Amino acid sequence: MAGENPTTTEYIQHHLTNLTYGKLPAGFERYDGSVLEADTWTMAHGSAEAAAMGFNAFHVDSLAWSFGLGLIFCLLFRLVAKSVTSGVPGRLQNFVEIIVEFIDNNVKDMFHGRNPIVAPLALTIFVWVFLMNLMDLIPVDVVPEIMMALGVEYQKIVPSTDPNITLGMALAVFILMLYYSIKIKGVGGFVKELTMHPFNHWMFIPVNLFMELVGLLAKPFSLGLRLFGNMYAGEMIFILIAVMYSAGLFFGLFGGLLQLGWAIFHILVITLQAFIFMVLTVVYLSMAHEDH
Repeated sequence: MAGENPTTTEYIQHHLTNLTYGKLPAGFERYDGSVLEADTWTMAHGSAEAAAMGFNAFHVDSLAWSFGLGLIFCLLFRLVAKSVTSGVPGRLQNFVEIIVEFIDNNVKDMFHGRNPIVAPLALTIFVWVFLMNLMDLIPVDVVPEIMMALGVEYQKIVPSTDPNITLGMALAVFILMLYYSIKIKGVGGFVKELTMHPFNHWMFIPVNLFMELVGLLAKPFSLGLRLFGNMYAGEMIFILIAVMYSAGLFFGLFGGLLQLGWAIFHILVITLQAFIFMVLTVVYLSMAHEDH
């Protein structure tokens, strides 16, 4: 972190800055005063450089943690699937079976079409989002301090606090919605759904199209922003509580109790947000399979 004794503002800004890799334009003045002679791909140092990169940037930490957690999910469930036994199951197998049965029952209740992809997709979304949210329970200074000791200045370890990750997942769900809407209803049926509802008369086509397109586009935005907003707010609270540790012994003890209480409550939040993302995905895909 810049400076050995950062202010509260610097501390918060540092913890909310992603490890960003991107292209800085020629003529840009970097944090150390040097001026780039040509377009340069590099790691950003601070939010100003990250902003200057624009769309030519990648949040390396969000991508790495989300990919790593997805890999852990796949390897763990594959290990259980290969070692499954019909006898008395072990604790891990029993835990995985509970999750699979829970997701399967919910999908059967909400999805009334026939698609073998929906249940595995719901399972993947629930566990993956839960694992990403679970990273929020790790004390905010632990991983960043370790990474700083290794020479990595910035590190955000909760992928679901990055709108690029949550909106990217929502966009994938939106693409599946469009694909199955056209596949099940046909191009004509899908267009008719957008233009002849809720008012079934050709004079109301512009009104219907406007209303349906707004509702259609609102689905991925609300899906991604809901998860991002809730997890970002939770992360901010953890950071603000961490600030209390430097405000004296009394505030440090109070901050410790507050952090413990918020962490216990946050377990419910991270589980609920994973469940909501999964439920809305299944509901949206179920709507895409409905052929009126």
